[in-house]
Amino acid sequence: MASQSSDSKSIHQFTVKDAKGTDVDLSTYKGKALLIVNVASQCGLTNSNYTELAKLYEKYKDQGLEILAFPCNQFGGQEPGTNEQIVEFACTRFKAEYPIFDKVDVNGKNAAPIYKFLKSSKGGLFGDDIKWNFSKFLIDKEGHVVDRYAPTTSPLSIEKDIKKLLGVS
Repeated sequence: MASQSSDSKSIHQFTVKDAKGTDVDLSTYKGKALLIVNVASQCGLTNSNYTELAKLYEKYKDQGLEILAFPCNQFGGQEPGTNEQIVEFACTRFKAEYPIFDKVDVNGKNAAPIYKFLKSSKGGLFGDDIKWNFSKFLIDKEGHVVDRYAPTTSPLSIEKDIKKLLGVS
């Protein structure tokens, strides 16, 4: 179990499951800026988001950006596949090289602990609940939530915020 800091919780205190069911300690991402996104394969926002996420990752992965994708089927049943099918879809169709994790709930009593933390750190415009697929959270290198973006916010439109966290111009 990752040690708890006395000041405020960080994303690095969580362990999540990857798409193969293996535990991943998020403290392995210390020192990296993170963009955490709940993804879906059959959403109207799928093509633009997956395409732009891949571009961001390709451009900034060597400068310290990691994108963590969490499939979720809570919005219109738009992520019905198995983890294996989801990874195949994202990696084949969109050349996703960033990690894709176990399918999770982001809202409700069964919401994944990481999402409870993200939502409590940065509430949304109309309350804390995630509104739809492709909600995005930007996390600094110390694991603190810096910002939250709506599903309709294009990944490329937050490039300036990512660059600021990475210290690149």
